[in-house]
Formats: sequence, structure tokens, C-alpha cells
Amino acid sequence: MKTGLIKKILLLVSIAAIVVLFYIFDLKEYFTIEYLKGSKDSLSQLYLKNKIPVIGIYIVIYILVTALSLPGAAVMSLAGGALFGLPLGLIVVSFASTIGATLACFISRFLLRDWVQNKFSDRLDTINRGLERDGSFYLFTLRLIPIFPFFIINLVMGLTKIPLRTFFWVSQIGMLPGTAVYINAGREIGKIDSLSGILSPTLIASFAMLGIFPFVVKKLLEFYISRYRREA
Repeated sequence: MKTGLIKKILLLVSIAAIVVLFYIFDLKEYFTIEYLKGSKDSLSQLYLKNKIPVIGIYIVIYILVTALSLPGAAVMSLAGGALFGLPLGLIVVSFASTIGATLACFISRFLLRDWVQNKFSDRLDTINRGLERDGSFYLFTLRLIPIFPFFIINLVMGLTKIPLRTFFWVSQIGMLPGTAVYINAGREIGKIDSLSGILSPTLIASFAMLGIFPFVVKKLLEFYISRYRREA
């Protein structure tokens, strides 16, 4: 058996084992708004007494949840705001979520991309060419529009040829506004009853316009440059 295949099998088995344990021990109950609201005071006291260890454990848990596409990333963002406040929470959550997302992208790429590319190479050629040309703008727009599930973007991008370093820095910037909203909401966790109440339609539309704007500017610049060259 090839070494690469063995590595894929071991990684897949490890991920499956963690996911199974997550649900067997019903750990998802710790990633709910209800649990966060009920435990905020005790968690805050723990943080005040052990700031560095709590931040470190929080980052590790956030990265694992995101990398394995487990439910709870949104609640983890709220917890970051509730525990760390806006400046520190924004930094911690931004890096933890981006590192986790990049790992999820890598796992998807390592396990599935070769098979998907070989199976659907004809259909993916156009997509790959588009991503090579405008991948950063596409990803930036997707990151800014909260209607696209966070984990789906990570997994789908793993099936493309977008470089991981590009995926990281574009995700870092693109997710920043949404992260700030969740961090700010986490500071007022007592007033939140559901995740759906955090992002209003107006806010989503604003993010969408912000995401599309650089793509439109790029296309306009390309149009004027090509027109100038034809006239020169």
C-alpha cells in the first residue's frame, strides 16, 4: 500500500474517531448560547485568574472545532467577545478561526482533491482557471457574505488549486468584519437568544457590497487598461 494512501487513511480514521467521540459524549451542549450564557460568570472568573492558559486553551479548542468542521464556531466567537472583550477578542478569534479554516482547507485538499480533480477534471478546468485569475477576489467576497456557511467554504476551497497562503491571508481579512460583529455581540451575550439575531439583513447586504466592490473595481481597471491599449 502506498505511503500517501496510508497517511490519508490514518488521518481519516483519526478525524472520524474525534467526531464520533464528540457526539458520543454530547460535547455539542458546551457549544450553545444557553451554555455560554449560564457559564459566563464562572468562565470570566477563570479567565481573570489564569489569563494566558485560558487564552491558549481557547485557541486550541477553536482551531480543532474549525479544522474538523464541528458545530460551534459561531458560539466560540461569541465566547471570545464575552471573555476577552473587543480588542483582544478580535485578535484571538481572528487568528484562531483563520488557522482552523486553513487546516480544514488542507485536510479537504489532502483527502479529496486528487480524486475530485481526476473524476471531474473537465468540469473543474474553468473553475480552476477562474480561481488562478481571480481567486482572491472570489474568496474575499464569499468570506464577507455570511449566508455562505463558513465550513463549506473551507472544504470546497480545499478541492481547488488556490494556494493555502492565499487562502489564509484572504480569509483573515475577509472574515474580520464578521468576526468583529460576533465579538461585539458576545460582549452583550445576555441579550442574545439565537445566532440568527446577530446578523441583520441590512448588515448582510452591507458585507455583500463590501465584498463585491474590489472585484468590480478590478474588472473596471482591466476594462479601461484594455481600452487604452487598443486606442494607443
